[in-house]
Amino acid sequence: MIANVLSIAGSDPSGGAGIQADLKSIAANGAYGMAVLTALTAQNTQGVSGVHRVPPAFVADQIKAVFDDVRVDAVKIGMILDAEIAGSVADALSGLDVVIVLDPVMIAKGGASLLNPEAVAVLRDRLLPLATVLTPNLPEAAALLGAEVAEVREEMAAQGRALRTLGPEHVLMKGGHGAGAESSDCLVSDCGVTWFDAPRIATKNTHGTGCSLSAALAAQLGQGRKPQEAVRRAKAFITDAIAGADDLTVGSGHGPIHHFVNLWR
Repeated sequence: MIANVLSIAGSDPSGGAGIQADLKSIAANGAYGMAVLTALTAQNTQGVSGVHRVPPAFVADQIKAVFDDVRVDAVKIGMILDAEIAGSVADALSGLDVVIVLDPVMIAKGGASLLNPEAVAVLRDRLLPLATVLTPNLPEAAALLGAEVAEVREEMAAQGRALRTLGPEHVLMKGGHGAGAESSDCLVSDCGVTWFDAPRIATKNTHGTGCSLSAALAAQLGQGRKPQEAVRRAKAFITDAIAGADDLTVGSGHGPIHHFVNLWR
């Protein structure tokens, strides 16, 4: 049976991140993708120039419409924009028996905050406890904990353990913002800490990696795989997609990764 995976996130008209990247990732990982929009953006590979908010009640209506008709095997939550939308998403998903991957889109690549303090509080208090897997990058993990950004493995693992006390069943600490020759992620769960290493690839075309990884992970979990195996497969997918990114010629800034590199070659 083919898994059905729902992404709740914002739109990127240039196709590299957000809903568009999620749908590509879900498809490339063997599942059927669906989408609930929280925001429309005007953006390209050089940055975001505008954001149009979807009313929170309509976000909830979209979620209800999907669940009323379709078996949903996993949900990925990405950009929630503000506290009202975060609360609306939490209300719509509370009590449902479904795998949830929460990608806390909080901080832009340049370091700017994408969520106000009220939205961060709702994210932490209402959405984190619903998450099967929380997938923060290093700055996001630090922001959620009010801590300094982790720089070494021991700090990453410690922050993952601290985040688990806020409610998520598993925490995948993404090490893409770290330094060194390898990009190391760690999964923190009841079973302890599992590390996933991959070579750091020299390319400027990494737009949408966080969105794509969390969507790929949701697709893998939605197919019934255990968290460690799901992370291993999602990490391998992202590594290949980054390695193939320079095959694409999309925009003049930070281009997208190649979601279908293993299908098009």
